[in-house]
Amino acid sequence: MIYFLVYLFLEVMVSTQIASAIGGFNTFLLILGSAFLGVSILLKFKDTLSENVKAVSQNAISMQEFQRLNLFTLFGAILLIIPGFLSDIIGLLMQFSVVTKMFVNRYGAKEQSENIYNQTQNKNEENVIDVEILDNSTSIKH
Repeated sequence: MIYFLVYLFLEVMVSTQIASAIGGFNTFLLILGSAFLGVSILLKFKDTLSENVKAVSQNAISMQEFQRLNLFTLFGAILLIIPGFLSDIIGLLMQFSVVTKMFVNRYGAKEQSENIYNQTQNKNEENVIDVEILDNSTSIKH
């Protein structure tokens, strides 16, 4: 809920600044243009999906990257359809594979390193024998 309020605040601030700089009619044209762009991206999503499938089959990207890239494309197109300049800027950035790959690799690398660390910890623990030592002596030696 707090993230939505922060986003809404930033959207209003950015949209107000840009709209006051370019005027009402140009703002209207930009909102219509970004909505048409978002709809056309959604209509051409099948082609993007087939390109990403080829990249996965050639081992150019991993399956996680494939899923995230497609999610970014869809989410970016939806953001372009929603009126507002901040959503348009974010949606447009999500359409560039360079930006999305940087984002995916930045956060995907952390997940992969955590998975590798957990796997090595489990392998190291397989070789450990858990032993309990019991002392049967009842007398106390000084």
